[in-house]
Amino acid sequence: MSETFALDIQPTTASRLAELDPNNMVFGQLFADHMFVAEYADGTWQAARIVPYGPLQISPATSALHYGQAIFEGGKAYRQADGGVALFRPDANWQRLNASAARMAMPEIPEELYMQGLQELLKLDAAWVPGVPGSSLYLRPFMFATDGFLGVRPSAGYHFGIITCPVAAFFNQPLRVRFEQHYVRAAPGGAGYAKNAGNYGAAMLPTKLAQQDGYHQLLWTDASEHQYIEESGAMNVMFVIDGVLTTPALSTSILDGITRRSVLQLARDWGVPVEERRVSSREIMAALEAGTLAEAFGVGTAATVAPIATIGYEGHDYALPAVAEDAFSRRVGAALDAIRTGQAPDPHGWMVAVK
Repeated sequence: MSETFALDIQPTTASRLAELDPNNMVFGQLFADHMFVAEYADGTWQAARIVPYGPLQISPATSALHYGQAIFEGGKAYRQADGGVALFRPDANWQRLNASAARMAMPEIPEELYMQGLQELLKLDAAWVPGVPGSSLYLRPFMFATDGFLGVRPSAGYHFGIITCPVAAFFNQPLRVRFEQHYVRAAPGGAGYAKNAGNYGAAMLPTKLAQQDGYHQLLWTDASEHQYIEESGAMNVMFVIDGVLTTPALSTSILDGITRRSVLQLARDWGVPVEERRVSSREIMAALEAGTLAEAFGVGTAATVAPIATIGYEGHDYALPAVAEDAFSRRVGAALDAIRTGQAPDPHGWMVAVK
């Protein structure tokens, strides 16, 4: 970073930190005291500031509400073994936010603006980073179009913000999932690889229907054949088949997950065979029947590593083998936790200290 932005900081006069119960944190419900905001106008980012968390005032004609120019990211900050605070791979979040922005015809966020805003926000709200095992401070950068104009075109103005909330583990039990072979999350050439709001809105009905049938998440399949696996809910998905860590290859319809990247890197560090390729529902069910499917699990910022216990396929449920103590998913989840909390070396430089 070679440039700094003028940043106006307005500390709150009424902290809500007393509302935080580290032993009872519901994901996305209680937000830290402050938020970072900046506005894009006249071709530049301006008015960068940190203010008390609170409502935004927008026009009823705001184009994001009508035409969907809205994107976001998900990152985390962790309490360190020495009591400090560090961010997990914030550079990757910034890069992916800009990839989403490019797909949605939105302006790029300068690295200096993103990193400086995040650092100053975390310094101000460092006390909100919980220290109980499995917890973290979830980071939600987001951008949306702000033109109050009902015209189908990219907006000229945008709002960029970062809000944060303390969280515990997202899933506290092994997952029940089923293959989705009717609805489509994303199609080739679409915006499935971007973290734009519309992807998640369109997924809500099929997810709700699955949850009504007793499942936690879906295994999304491709748009043309409904056979090739893409993601699991809001996570990437991985399988250990015959000793090989196998995951769907990235495409324009699959999100490039940062936890996905990290798990694959650790697997390669350990000499675990890795394959990124097309993976079909038929292959998974055949491997399960043959006894060569040892593990299936989701990976994502919110969940980190979430084991899958049951897969629904063509109206029937199939139980996966119990996860052994030395299973890859357990080992890699523990390794990520140790790196993120400063209890293990960080050979890839993933952690960025808040200072």
